[in-house]
Amino acid sequence: MTFAALSPHLRELENESIHILRDIAGQCDKVGLLFSGGKDSCVVLELARRAFAPASIPFELLHVDTGHNFPEVLEFRDRIVAETGARLHVAKVQDWIDRGELQERPDGTRNPLQTVPLVETIADRGYDAVLGGARRDEERSRAKERVFSVRDSFGGWDPRRQRPELWHLYNGQKLPGENIRVFPISNWTESDVWEYIGARNISLPEIYFAHDREVFSRDGMWLTAGEWGGPRDNEEIVTKRVRYRTVGDMSCTGAVESEATTIEDIITEIATSTLTERGATRADDRLSESAMEDRKKEGYF
Repeated sequence: MTFAALSPHLRELENESIHILRDIAGQCDKVGLLFSGGKDSCVVLELARRAFAPASIPFELLHVDTGHNFPEVLEFRDRIVAETGARLHVAKVQDWIDRGELQERPDGTRNPLQTVPLVETIADRGYDAVLGGARRDEERSRAKERVFSVRDSFGGWDPRRQRPELWHLYNGQKLPGENIRVFPISNWTESDVWEYIGARNISLPEIYFAHDREVFSRDGMWLTAGEWGGPRDNEEIVTKRVRYRTVGDMSCTGAVESEATTIEDIITEIATSTLTERGATRADDRLSESAMEDRKKEGYF
């Protein structure tokens, strides 16, 4: 497979996303772009770079750091920020824990703890809108989301307040205290993302590609030990050939066994997969049928 040029399909998706980015920049005074170093946020960053070239990206980058992120991804994040010259604000979940505003969960995962830091940071930094890399194909509640999603003064999402978006017309009006969550790649699929990464030669953390890693099995997922914790008495560390389809909190993000070392391999692999990337590798999405939707109503992205 060659990635010499964008296919008409990718060109159409790219144009739509660039239109969305320019639209929100025109309607809002201060916009944040969620950037974790993951593949979707890397694609949104590349789209923003193209949308406003030759000027610099007019958005501040924001990362809600759980403190349990993959070291390789954090190193990649910082390198990309330095190369692009973008501004990055990091909201650390640990700061809220240290102040006694959040408590550690019994299961050790901090992913659900991101909501309060996110909502408070949006208010403190005065963002009118925040851009994210969520896509409709990831999870059923995200399939309900509009491109422009109004959140109330508490950051909450009400699917009944979704606005019509006919003819690619996006309504960024909001009441005092409200903010807009914007999803420029909402209409993309996982395959679209990987094909675009190949076509635009976008750099990614190496853990997205197959590599040998010491992991242990828990709840049907291969997890990596770290500061968040490690294997229990009945869990054995083994070396597996794995890669990550999505990256996040190490305590709830599992690897998949894989031999895919190139973008072409990954596209072939996901074409035959029967599970979405989050359904296959994110433990926090397995808590209940409505786990993601419940968190979105509380202010999660």
